[in-house]
Amino acid sequence: MNILWITNIPFPSSSKLLGQQVEIGGGWMHALAMQLIDTNRFSLAVATTYLGTSLQTHYDDNITYYILPRKKDSKKYDQSLETYWIKVVEEFNPDIIHIHGTEYAHGLACMIACPTRKYVISIQGMVSVYSEYHFAGIKPLELLKYSTLNDLKRMDTILHRKSEMVQRGNFEIEYLKRTKHIIGRTSWDYSHTQTINPNSRYHFCNEVLRKSFYTFDKWKFDEKISHSIFMSQANSQRQGLHQVLKALSIVKKFFPDVKLRVAGLDISGGTKWVHRISCYGHYIRSLIQSLNLSDHVAFLGGLNEEKMAEEFKKAHIFICASVVENSPNSLGEAQILGTPCIASFVGGVPDMVIDRETGLLYRFEEYKMLAYKIIEIFNDNNLAQNLSAMGQIAASKRHNRVDIVTRMQEIYSSIID
Repeated sequence: MNILWITNIPFPSSSKLLGQQVEIGGGWMHALAMQLIDTNRFSLAVATTYLGTSLQTHYDDNITYYILPRKKDSKKYDQSLETYWIKVVEEFNPDIIHIHGTEYAHGLACMIACPTRKYVISIQGMVSVYSEYHFAGIKPLELLKYSTLNDLKRMDTILHRKSEMVQRGNFEIEYLKRTKHIIGRTSWDYSHTQTINPNSRYHFCNEVLRKSFYTFDKWKFDEKISHSIFMSQANSQRQGLHQVLKALSIVKKFFPDVKLRVAGLDISGGTKWVHRISCYGHYIRSLIQSLNLSDHVAFLGGLNEEKMAEEFKKAHIFICASVVENSPNSLGEAQILGTPCIASFVGGVPDMVIDRETGLLYRFEEYKMLAYKIIEIFNDNNLAQNLSAMGQIAASKRHNRVDIVTRMQEIYSSIID
C-alpha cells in the first residue's frame, strides 16, 4: 500500500533539513511510522508544511518526505497549498491519505484539491469542542485584566484566541463532514465525531507511545522524590495549572516540602518580567505570588522524551489537570512507567483511568478535591504502589505496539476494500 500521512508538525528528518529544532511533540507518530515501515507492507510518505517558497522533498528512514510551502499561519486556510497537494498526490499516488489531527487547515486543502482520493482522519484533540472550554473556568474579565502590552499589540488577547479556536473548529467540522473514515480511541471522540458526521465509519485504534517509554526503568516507590508532583505541560489555561496551584496551597499546609515540577516554558516569566508571554502567564504569576508558592513551583523548560521519562520516574504523583482532553499521551506515558496518577474526569480520560484502580479521578472544578487526592496518595504508600502496578498493566495493554500496528493495517485494508 502507498500511504500518505499529513501531519501537523514535521518529523525529525524534515526539521533537520529545514534547520529547525526537532519538535518535542508528536514523537508517538514517528514511533508508529517506524513500526509500520518494519512490516514491509507499506510505502509511506509524510507531508507537512512550513513558511517558505518552494516544495521540498527528501527520503530518509525509508520514508518519503514532502514539505509544502505555505503563505499563511497554519491556523488559517491557505488556498495556495491546493496546487502543491495536487502535485504531491499525483507524484506519490497514495492508496490512502491519512490525516493526523484536525487542529490545522493544511490537510483540508488537500481534501478540497483532491476530493476523489480515499481519506481517513485520526482524531487527536477536537478544537471544535475545546473552544467551548477555552476559559477553563476562569471568568473572561478576570483573564482580560491580566492582558499584557504584547497581547494588545499583537491583537492576541484571550478573546482573540477564543475567536481563533472557533474558526479552527469550523475547519475541523468541514474536515469531518468530508471524510468517510475516522480513527479514534475514546467514547468521547466517538460521540463528537459521530454527531458531526453520523455517516462516517468509526475505526477504533489506540496510539503508540514514544519509544523510550517502553524501555525506560519503571517507577519505584523507594526511588521517588517524596511529595513531588509532575505536570507534563501547562502553557495553556486548558491544562489546568491554575487549579493545581490552588490545590497546592492546601496541600502545603500538610506537606510543607511539597514541590510542583512543570515541563515547558516558564509562562509566569520567572524573575524576568519581559519573558511573560500571555495574559494566562501573567495570571499564573499573580496566583503563585498571592498563594505564596514561589518556593514550591519549578518550570523545567522543554524536555525530550528521555528527560520527560526521568521526571515521571522520580515524581511521587503525576497530575493531568486539563479542563478537556481526548486521551492524553502524557497520561499513558505516566501509567506505563508506573507513576501514580491523578486526572480530571473530562473527555476521554475516564476511558484511561478507572478510579482508585489505575489512578484517581476528580472533577476539574473541584480543586479542593484534587488537594485531598494528592494528600491521600502522600499519606498512603500502599495506595501509591497499587495505582502504580495497576496503571502499568492497563497502559501496557492499551499501548501495545504489536496490537496497534496490526489494527492499523486492518483499518487501511478495510478502507481500500
